[in-house]
Amino acid sequence: MYKSLSSCGDQRTTAGRLVAHSASSGRKAVWVLWLTIVVALMPPPAPLGDVAAQIVAAHPSPDTDDLGIAERLDSSPAPEPLESYFGRRIAPTMSFLGADWLVRAERQREENCARMLHELRLKPGMVVCDMGCGNGFYALQMARQVGPRGKVLAVDIQPEMLRLLQARADEAGIDNVHSVLGAVADPKLPVDQVDLILCVDVYHEFSHPEHMLRAMRRSLTDDGVLVLLEYREEDPQVPILPLHKMSKKQVLRELQPNGFRLVREFDELPWQHMMFFGRDKPRTDQRRAPAAEK
Repeated sequence: MYKSLSSCGDQRTTAGRLVAHSASSGRKAVWVLWLTIVVALMPPPAPLGDVAAQIVAAHPSPDTDDLGIAERLDSSPAPEPLESYFGRRIAPTMSFLGADWLVRAERQREENCARMLHELRLKPGMVVCDMGCGNGFYALQMARQVGPRGKVLAVDIQPEMLRLLQARADEAGIDNVHSVLGAVADPKLPVDQVDLILCVDVYHEFSHPEHMLRAMRRSLTDDGVLVLLEYREEDPQVPILPLHKMSKKQVLRELQPNGFRLVREFDELPWQHMMFFGRDKPRTDQRRAPAAEK
């Protein structure tokens, strides 16, 4: 997925996001750092374990033909991925093997997920997107809020994660989540149809930020919003490695040249910024961000 994770044995980790998940000893911090380096140097992951493999095998690859996705930015191959953007080093994406971390029991305490969902102000009948949805931690909750007349477009670049999401949706009896297998430079969203796009700790890993921002912008309705959650770089108490944090200043520096304007903020989450962006008016879909500092 866009914000995919990694695991190693019984140790669940975000492969370098967490510096120290709790106020533990220096030995644990060293162990986490060592494990991060090992995971980063590992070859491509082997096949999933027995249980996950059964889930993946039981669910076919996602089919998005029913979404009416006809218009694309272009059909040419994506350019080479960027290493940095506006002075910010782009974080690497990681494996889907640590998907259990997304549904960890302590996530509500650490991130106040319920309050975040409340601040989205979703309404029945809305078309919304969970960008980098993983195994559907937020997508399934959003599906309940938009109701049977609404639709959740769950976008990820790893088909294994979409199959895990579908398994969870089937188990919960949720049928208004549509899996979309995105690409690194194209989320494959329908144009002018999405009321809200949620990006939770994922934007900083986009290897093609301009392509993704332009595509997401084109997908929004006139009143649609892009909601970015990123771990606060300004707060040294947030136990996340700096590579996986962003400041508000940096977020604005990157989104405003790409045709977005800040319309609302929520600053009461424990670890994350929550920033709402609408499209500039008039539309500037063809405008590219300045080439400087990329």
